[in-house]
Amino acid sequence: MQIPLRQYWALLAGYLKPQRPRVVVLAMLIFGGIGLQLVNPQILRYFIDTAKSGGALYDLVAAAALFLGVAIAQQLMTVAATYAGENVAWTATNLLRADLAAHCLRLDMSFHKARTPGELIERIDGDVNALSNFFSQFVIGLLSNFILLVGVLALLFHEDWRIGAGLGAFAVVGLLVLIRIRGFAVPYWDAVRERSAGFFGFLGEQLAGTEDVRASGATGFVMRRFYALLRAWLPVQIRAGLAGSTMWSSTIGVFAVGNAIAFALGAYLYRAGAITIGTVYLIFYYTELLRRPIEQFRNQLQDLQKASASIGRIQALFDARSKIVDGEGATLPAGPLSVEFQGVSFGYDDELVLRDVIFHLRPGTVLGLLGRTGSGKTTLARLLLRLYDPCQGDVRVADVSVRSTRLHDLRRHVGMVTQDVQLFNATVRDNLAFFNPSISDDRIVEVLHNLGLGAWYSTLPRGLDTELEAGGGLSAGEAQLLAFVRLFLADPGLVILDEATSRLDPATEQLIERAVGKLLHNRTGIIIAHRLPTVERADEILILDDGQILEHGRRAELAADPASHFAGLLRTGLHEVLA
Repeated sequence: MQIPLRQYWALLAGYLKPQRPRVVVLAMLIFGGIGLQLVNPQILRYFIDTAKSGGALYDLVAAAALFLGVAIAQQLMTVAATYAGENVAWTATNLLRADLAAHCLRLDMSFHKARTPGELIERIDGDVNALSNFFSQFVIGLLSNFILLVGVLALLFHEDWRIGAGLGAFAVVGLLVLIRIRGFAVPYWDAVRERSAGFFGFLGEQLAGTEDVRASGATGFVMRRFYALLRAWLPVQIRAGLAGSTMWSSTIGVFAVGNAIAFALGAYLYRAGAITIGTVYLIFYYTELLRRPIEQFRNQLQDLQKASASIGRIQALFDARSKIVDGEGATLPAGPLSVEFQGVSFGYDDELVLRDVIFHLRPGTVLGLLGRTGSGKTTLARLLLRLYDPCQGDVRVADVSVRSTRLHDLRRHVGMVTQDVQLFNATVRDNLAFFNPSISDDRIVEVLHNLGLGAWYSTLPRGLDTELEAGGGLSAGEAQLLAFVRLFLADPGLVILDEATSRLDPATEQLIERAVGKLLHNRTGIIIAHRLPTVERADEILILDDGQILEHGRRAELAADPASHFAGLLRTGLHEVLA
């Protein structure tokens, strides 16, 4: 995978620019440390030459004290640079994670249906983690190591041109070798990231379905699949490690040549009387110092190989576009909303789920939506919320096409309660108000009591500030009631209840009946149901069969017509026929 340089730069600039002061401080610390690294060998040479020539003890002590002071200052700068670099890296990667998460949340449901939550977590967290060093050290690290390299060679040339030329050739050859093999391991690291995403996607699915896995006795199958994925991952990881080690083994050979050059030049010039013993030590010290930037180049290029794979996958995620495009901004009115389907057809894949659906629902009307499993009832609700767009036809709410209104405005006016209720690791207040601070505590408490949850609320140790875990430790009925509270607080003009009372026991269902009546008062409602009692409050009945409207009319008129399909369902038992 060849990533264009402009793509690296765009990523760096985009996430480092907001941290410009921190980056400047980091650069100053790194460059200051470089200066101190270049000074200390000069102090050591002075100390050795002074000691060999029988210099004064005071001069030796002063040189030793200065050496220690510079060494301590260098270490302090290194620690400070590491701290600043980690701050820069974490801030940048957290911003990138936030952008990726927000982008994924804007993508349509077809994107999420095609990918597991574990796979997306690995993209948002795992791939971004691989860029930590890229953000904190790459550009500044390359620049600082280049300056250190140039500084060392300049000082060596200053000592003797033969030393500078010999070790300069060593440095150039070493860098050329590293640059030559830079992209060798990128495809291997890309394969590692793919295996990692697949593994975590599988793991997330199985952990989410632990109850079903255990109940069906499928634990053995899951573990076999678990080990199979790990076995498939291991050789890919080994190949990537071996490919990455080509840099390490190449630099080892280059360093061996560099040390040989330093030994030969030092011995030759010392015997010729051209340099002192202190300068010989200086050559070896600078040779080791020269080794550091080349090693850093190697490490940074290895990180770049890993980063290249992650950057490619991250960019591919950013390039994914939602099939749902936000509308131009047509507004929806307050109060009950009309609903109209104009020749709507829709399919998730190639097979149509809805076929040429045409109906109109007046504002304030409650529609009972019936049909067998797979007939398209829930799909119809998803089209109203614009989780999907129809393949043909148009869906209109309050005489406004849902394609022309803002998604935020549409979902503020259309509310839905399903069988499955998602609770968050947050306070009761945030779980009920969906993190909307404009909803007052008094209003939340009023709705809780109105829905018969006053006794439950009184048991909360910290009231609305009580933290709920995902799942909340609540019964299915309590969780369903909380979903109704959310809908009351949102106050939409169109309410969709998709089997919303199917998980309630008879006592709890009776408790909520009064609340549902209040919820549907002066609102348009669509009740998707299998059971007869659920649609008794409906004004109209619409029956779907195989994605088409089988029957639509006033409930009372259909019930009174012995030839109607609805009347037949009433005679045979609604739940039994539609299940």
